[in-house]
Order: sequence, then C-alpha cells, then structure tokens
Amino acid sequence: MAPYNHTSMISVGILGASGFVGAELLRLCASHPEFEVVYATGDSQAGALASTLYPSLTTAYPNLVFDEYSLDKSLKCDVVFLALPHEASLKIVPQLVNKVRLVVDCSAAFRLKDPTLYPTWYGFDHDQPAELKAAVYGLPELYRQELKTAKLIATPGCYVTAASLALAPLVKASVISTTGVIVDAASGVSGAGRALKSSNSFCAVDEDFTAYGLLDHRHTPEIEQVTGAQVLFTPHLAPMNRGILATCYARPIDASKTSTASLLAVLSRTYAREPFVAVRPASPSTKATLGTNSVHLSARFDQRTGYVIVLSAIDNLTKGAAGGAVQAANVALGIDESFGLTKVGLYP
Repeated sequence: MAPYNHTSMISVGILGASGFVGAELLRLCASHPEFEVVYATGDSQAGALASTLYPSLTTAYPNLVFDEYSLDKSLKCDVVFLALPHEASLKIVPQLVNKVRLVVDCSAAFRLKDPTLYPTWYGFDHDQPAELKAAVYGLPELYRQELKTAKLIATPGCYVTAASLALAPLVKASVISTTGVIVDAASGVSGAGRALKSSNSFCAVDEDFTAYGLLDHRHTPEIEQVTGAQVLFTPHLAPMNRGILATCYARPIDASKTSTASLLAVLSRTYAREPFVAVRPASPSTKATLGTNSVHLSARFDQRTGYVIVLSAIDNLTKGAAGGAVQAANVALGIDESFGLTKVGLYP
C-alpha cells in the first residue's frame, strides 16, 4: 500500500471522545502534526463543550462541542477512532470499514481471533466474522508488518500491552515455559473508565490496594493469544490515577542457561530498534512513564527458587490505550510512528 498523501491534514473522528480514552486521544491528536480532529462524539455529553468536561483541553480545543453519533459525519473522516463499549463497536465498525481510510477500535470487539471466546469472556455473541478476520492487532512492536496494510486495527487491552511486551520475546526465544505463567498487574483507577461507580470513588480507592477479576478477568485470553502461553492473570487496583505495573513470573526451559544478564539481553535485542521500549536493569516505575507512550522493562532470574521475573511499566491510558492506538494508526498510514507521541514522562 502506498504511503498516505501528506499534502493535506488527515481528518480524524473520535467516537466516544467524552470518556477517558477519548479524552486521551484528543490530547494526543492535538500535538500530532498530521491529524486534525473534525468530529468528536460523546452521546452522554452531547452539546457540551469538551473544555467544560476536560479543562485540560481548553487551549487546544476551545470551541469543540461533543456531538451525537452520525454515520454520515463519521464517513467524512479519513481516520475514525472508536473509544466505545465493546458491543457498540461491534455494531458500528462494519459500517465504517473500507469506507474510510482507517478504523481504529479501542474496545475488545475485534481483539480475540476465536469468536467462540466472546460469550464466555465478554458476555455477547460475536456476529461479525469478516471484520474479526480482517482486524490487525494493534501492537506495533509485535505486528508492525501486518499493520502496514491494515484497514481495521484492534487496539490491545492495557494489561495485555504491559504483559505481552514483557513475556512474548522470552516465549519466542524459547527461554521460558509456556505453561504456568503468572501475571500480577496493578492499574490506576482511570482503567475503570469515567463512569462513577462505588468501587472507584475517592473514598473507596484512596489508601487501598485490592485484587479483582480473580480467575476470570477478560484480558486473560488476550494475553494468552498474544504470548502463546498459559497464563494465570490477577489484576489489582492501585490508588493512583494512571499507570500499570505488571510483574510476570515464569519457569525457564533450561535453568542452567538462564541468568539475569541473559534475560535482559533477549529483551534488549528484541527491542533494540523500538522507539518506545526501554530495557534497563533498574526496576521500572509507573511514574516514569506518566503521559508517555513508553514501555519500561526489566527482568531477573532467581536461582534460589528457579523463577524468571519480568517487570513492565506503562501508562494505561497512553501506551495501554490511546497512545498505542495512535502509534498503530501511524504505522498503517505510512507516516512517522512517533507522531503525536512522547517518550518523556511528567516528573515530579
């Protein structure tokens, strides 16, 4: 596919722009040199100024008003990002694919290649087999070649991004066993979305740390699909706004050939040319990735217990959602992969 024509701005529509992922897409698109947001929906906020709901957007979008969904307006865009509930995306995506230049779905509606998994993990029957087959998984570090010709991108889950980038290179290099892998990951409260729930109110979250989704979190089959490993996944809710720290445990295939240095070497070789992945001996932290599209990785081998440990830190709203979506879109459009994205976090 020929690179996108750069002579004019790429018109962007964001469906579900009033949610946290949608707001993050607006933030990133505002600094993208080739994206121009021309349409942003937020049905529950239709008619409201975006800057009223998100004052942080005031300077970039002083006059942007959240609109109601319109297929006609969507079809006038070059690129459409969907930050909608899964079943809403399942219905809308087929109306857009091959009618606009690119569709980027941030829901899980087109992530799992096996449609029979959806009733168990998401509670609905998948009835769009053609689009499911055509969707390209939006993780450039692992699927860049496929993304270059994508018309529909399925943006990975936030936990999946953190865990898969940590584990996939070691599985591919036959360093770790594909059975008995454990992923413990903690996420900031924004991962639960903007809608107010009793479990994500300030009083419920502050000064607390809790596990949830025990044995049945819906990102489990997605992590297994990307890594090729059997995974026991336990997510945790941390009292912070943004970020994910994933701690992954696995058994080495050959302990006599495994060391901390060898693990770091495999990760370093895999990601040597990746613009947003840093592999370091130091343990990663979520704050170091705040607001960035970066992934910070480290690894250890514990000779005493025989376990491999791989750690991964990301911003759940950026690399884990909107940033990953923009990065994948850049690849599909044939433009600079880093456009609209930053590697430098906010600190302190």
